[in-house]
Amino acid sequence: MSDTLWILEKTTEAKFPYRLSIKKGEEILLQLRVQDKWPGASGHIFCMREELRQWSDVIEEVERVPVVSLNRYGKRLAVVLDRPKNKRCDFLFLTKRYKTRDGEYEQIFWRTQQGLKQRKPKVILTANGNPSLHIIVDINEKYPWKFHGCTVERRALPAGDYALVDDSGIIAIVERKSFENMLHDFMQMHTLHQKIGEIEAYKHSAIVVEANYSDFLNPEKQNYYPITFLGKAIAEIYAMHPRVNMVFAGNRKLANEWALRYFSSIESHEQDIPHFKVAEVMAEYGQPREAKGGVYFDIKKRIINETTQEFNIDLIKEKFPDVELSIIRRILVDLTKHGSLTCIGRGKNRKWIWVNRPGE
Repeated sequence: MSDTLWILEKTTEAKFPYRLSIKKGEEILLQLRVQDKWPGASGHIFCMREELRQWSDVIEEVERVPVVSLNRYGKRLAVVLDRPKNKRCDFLFLTKRYKTRDGEYEQIFWRTQQGLKQRKPKVILTANGNPSLHIIVDINEKYPWKFHGCTVERRALPAGDYALVDDSGIIAIVERKSFENMLHDFMQMHTLHQKIGEIEAYKHSAIVVEANYSDFLNPEKQNYYPITFLGKAIAEIYAMHPRVNMVFAGNRKLANEWALRYFSSIESHEQDIPHFKVAEVMAEYGQPREAKGGVYFDIKKRIINETTQEFNIDLIKEKFPDVELSIIRRILVDLTKHGSLTCIGRGKNRKWIWVNRPGE
């Protein structure tokens, strides 16, 4: 049996009716006055060290439990007790300055494992925004994320909710999904795949969910679908859209943080100039075909640079006989949505005319 014990005693003190001691042999490692036997629904209990003031006498012992382990993690003292329930907790020790006078005071909070799980993290956007980050927020976003320090513009996007742009156009797309949005989209999986296909057409794309993956598999959080269906639906998105990053960020603030870091990293990568020797080696080796975004972007670039002012799809098929027609059509649709092309006619007589050729 462990020689380190957790001892809880009841006192006559009204505000702090219990004394909690952790003892190793006869040595007292920690002794606190606490407000309850164990943190309940609130998730934490305020504590005060025994030696800081005079207290009433102890009345009776409530429990004595062996301690399995004590560990320090930063400002936290983590405790594991030798019992099947209510066995994990920690004590958070904080030192704060008085607001109205000199000096410091101590705060101690007793927290449980369950309380830490339920507690929503307090998140501050730590990624540094930069005016060079030009972010477009779709006009349909009612309560958009914040991108402090960045160049932010509101306008209609052809796909997604947020876009990172540079002189060449959109280089990254992010689709934001709340827990409720995602559940609603699962009602029409075919349409959802089409929407994801739209953002997948861009070089960098992501779906950022303001919920945890476990929320979708928790029957207490939703009663719309069987859990097996949701698990399969999410897996299907990963399988059918491997080029789209789907991130379960946990909540709105973390999703906002992830998107800002994502855009910032993409911009840094796009603007990065490799060491001259690396450039030499890559020039000798040859750039991998997928390095610039795959066949979609290769064909799109050639359509922009090599077509006449007016053309039809037969001309494109002649230039790219080995490319699937669906890819060519998707490129033409995207360029039309962006306002670069306009389409006239129908069927075999359909033609595309350049209105604003990118790069001109």
